[in-house]
Amino acid sequence: MKLNTVIFDMDGVLIDSEPLWNQVANDVFNIYGIQLTEEQYKTSTGLRTKEFVEWWFRVFNIREAECAFAIEKINKTVIDKIGSALPLPGINQVFELCKELNFKIGIASSSPVELIERVMDICNIRQFVQAITSAQDLPYGKPHPQVYLDCATALHSDPLTCICLEDSFNGMIAVKAARMKCVVVPHVNESEDAKWGAADLKISSLENFNSRLLDLL
Repeated sequence: MKLNTVIFDMDGVLIDSEPLWNQVANDVFNIYGIQLTEEQYKTSTGLRTKEFVEWWFRVFNIREAECAFAIEKINKTVIDKIGSALPLPGINQVFELCKELNFKIGIASSSPVELIERVMDICNIRQFVQAITSAQDLPYGKPHPQVYLDCATALHSDPLTCICLEDSFNGMIAVKAARMKCVVVPHVNESEDAKWGAADLKISSLENFNSRLLDLL
């Protein structure tokens, strides 16, 4: 099938928000005496706040009753502070390319809808985006493929015609489980990790996403 749709993850692909998520989570986790290492953060990148909090609270034996407060605190603080995060290089170029090629464009994120809406305005891409889907209220988040499948449905696209851009391992697994093409844009510190071998293509920046690379897919 001919590719005709591009679906973007948001955090770490469109906007440099992962450091903000980590800092806010660190501040909230400090309330409970939890300090995550960089490697621990990496294992849970791409998860919804719900899974992220529940997973680490179980690991550190924090009462389940505390989860709701921590989840709400992290989400609300990131939404309040997202203006401090910057759009990532190449974002204007890649959206203009997709428009030029008449590709349908969507965003499928683990983040709340309110945050997706704010990021579209920060990145000045609202005019390009035809559908957004959030995994926040789905039964399962990434690496489950539902958020990507929902976005394809909203765009009236067959999953086999979709290209998805991701920066996390959990997101990449979600894309492949949805039977979509996956282009990974990993953080520079993880770029050479063998785990990205499951992706269809790996690029170092959105600035490198062009029509020639599309032909490789």
